[in-house]
Amino acid sequence: MTPEQQMDRLEREIREVRIEFERFCNGAPGVELPEVERRRARIGAELKALRSSSLKSVELGFRLASLETRFHSYSELFGRRVRRLEEGLAPAPRRFAPEEAGAADPRAERDFVVGGTVSREAVEALYRRLEQQAGGRPRFDLASFQSYLDRQLESIRARTGCERVAFRIAEEDGKMKLKARPVRA
Repeated sequence: MTPEQQMDRLEREIREVRIEFERFCNGAPGVELPEVERRRARIGAELKALRSSSLKSVELGFRLASLETRFHSYSELFGRRVRRLEEGLAPAPRRFAPEEAGAADPRAERDFVVGGTVSREAVEALYRRLEQQAGGRPRFDLASFQSYLDRQLESIRARTGCERVAFRIAEEDGKMKLKARPVRA
């Protein structure tokens, strides 16, 4: 395998480990910290071995340095978050049971789960819920709300790798806010 191919693979693996760790911190079922730690240790060893090999170009050296920097910054972040969890300074991740992943009635207090795209009915239900809880018409129209939900859905999917996302309207600091969380399969 050429150094370029190794770096491509390591780049993908670093991204996957970051997503797996985020899934662990967000309470995804089936994601265990020891597995994430093993993958992280293996990536670190591969980066070290690649650094000790002779790279033929400055470009490859720069790309390797960039990968190492990204990996080490993620590792530092992971270490801090795990330490905070172990010391009890951060709340333990809530583990979601599979039955919680079912679609909920948008008029109820529970989440509204979206799979493929945000349907018009889901947007209208969430919008009505927002109107009802806010005690009046929101500052934005239904079309703007739909585009906002679509952007949030794509953003969460890109960050977490989850296909389904649960939306709900909640009060926080006296204001009504849209809350979203990835739903694990």
